[in-house]
Amino acid sequence: MTRKINLALQGGGAHGAFTWGVVDRLLQDDSIEIAGISGTSAGALNGAALKAGLVENGRQGARDNMAWLWNQVGGVGDLRLAHWMTAFFPAPGLVSRTIAHSLPFTLADAWSRMVSPYAWGPFYKNPLEQIASAFHYSSVCADKGPALFVSATNVRTGKIRVFSGDEITTDVILASACLPTIFQAVDIDGEDYWDGGYTGNPALFPLFEPTLPSDIVIVNINPMERAETPREAHDILNRINEISFNTSLLRELRAIHFVQRLIAEGQVAEGAMKEIRVHMIADDDLMTDLSVASKLVPTPATLSSLFDAGQAAAERFMAEHGDMLGKASSVDLPEMYS
Repeated sequence: MTRKINLALQGGGAHGAFTWGVVDRLLQDDSIEIAGISGTSAGALNGAALKAGLVENGRQGARDNMAWLWNQVGGVGDLRLAHWMTAFFPAPGLVSRTIAHSLPFTLADAWSRMVSPYAWGPFYKNPLEQIASAFHYSSVCADKGPALFVSATNVRTGKIRVFSGDEITTDVILASACLPTIFQAVDIDGEDYWDGGYTGNPALFPLFEPTLPSDIVIVNINPMERAETPREAHDILNRINEISFNTSLLRELRAIHFVQRLIAEGQVAEGAMKEIRVHMIADDDLMTDLSVASKLVPTPATLSSLFDAGQAAAERFMAEHGDMLGKASSVDLPEMYS
């Protein structure tokens, strides 16, 4: 029995390798059909690689394409060569903290807060451009395969813009992943855009289309909760980053919960509103042990560990909640907002 789903892929820099692992595991299940994808920032990169791979060579093509993407991010020929090394490296959390406390990262972080990316003048170059420009956009924008939606934030209006179909280009992918303290805004149709995570991380509403399935599987890589209030400066900034990039998602989930309640209470006519079933794949224990440092500094060993964690999280989800796909939400929204 085919279980049709939509994927909602969060942004989070190099932590997007976790999403790679999740999707790789889902692609190995022939009963899962991906009908729609909404991605922001790293989620947009993952979504473009996934869509193009599916269109060109099916499930294996998607797996190969996503592996290629993260090999490029890691700056290595093949991350499988780094996989065996993870046993000899410290845990990802320790690596992240080591980077965060290192002098080079501290200086680079301070520099990004004091110096505009526009100060580089003719020497400025977006390092993601080489990767984003290599996507096969005839496949990324193809009518066949899953519907793909990419979000970016209009700098002037502060509003979200969702790109789809032929609108998706190299510049759109770069805009969706444009952190304004690091990258210059990306001009699209005469408007400047920043990272889509500020207004939709990821945007869920494009997946409400009647032609798409009701099940949305959110791959969450920004922790919703932390046990303790941060005290150190870099921990405070890290938590601010997490909260700001989760706000739009929580707002949309609250709206879904409100509609679900109206439908359950019979306050809306049958069929007047689409009943959305929400699922989430995450590893908050791992992600709370990481920080913004490992988002910005992708090391092959950490990317490989994140990939493995994503596969394990997807495996747990399928074992515990896979039979709920197409039937009911596995996320308890009332509990989330209690």
